[in-house]
Amino acid sequence: MAEKAQYEELIRQFSAFGAVKRELGRILPAECPAGSAAVLTLLGRHGDMRMSKLAELLAVDMSVTSRHVAHIADRGWIERSPDPADKRSRILRLTPEGQAQLDELSERTTQLLAHRLSDWTDDEVGQLTRLMARLRASFDDCRSAHARTAAPPAVEQTTRTPAITT
Repeated sequence: MAEKAQYEELIRQFSAFGAVKRELGRILPAECPAGSAAVLTLLGRHGDMRMSKLAELLAVDMSVTSRHVAHIADRGWIERSPDPADKRSRILRLTPEGQAQLDELSERTTQLLAHRLSDWTDDEVGQLTRLMARLRASFDDCRSAHARTAAPPAVEQTTRTPAITT
């Protein structure tokens, strides 16, 4: 297990990663904020789905998901159709316009990352990708475990590590 100082440095790096996220956000078109981009990305990756599944994947409340979905539906990027299994539910599906928007987002982010990481080797980019996927999976495991337990594990308080801001 890593030492406390390593976790403290990791927290500082997470906080600094906010700058990376902000730069990625700045390249998004004005009509497609980060929440909308996340919805398009998930629909592109996972295919048609119910709103409840989308909310789960976004790890946000259903009301937040509904606002994102309404925003992109108003732009014609998704369609909402009744779920044949439950007429009260809606199935979300990318439209051709939504796929074109997703393709544009992918191109923009790919170009930015290729530019910023141009001095990285393919192995380094692959290693970062694997480690980030593993980190995400660890937090997905925690979220699932949290749903089964009443409280998250206790965290030791420290004044030496700044709060994470993004």
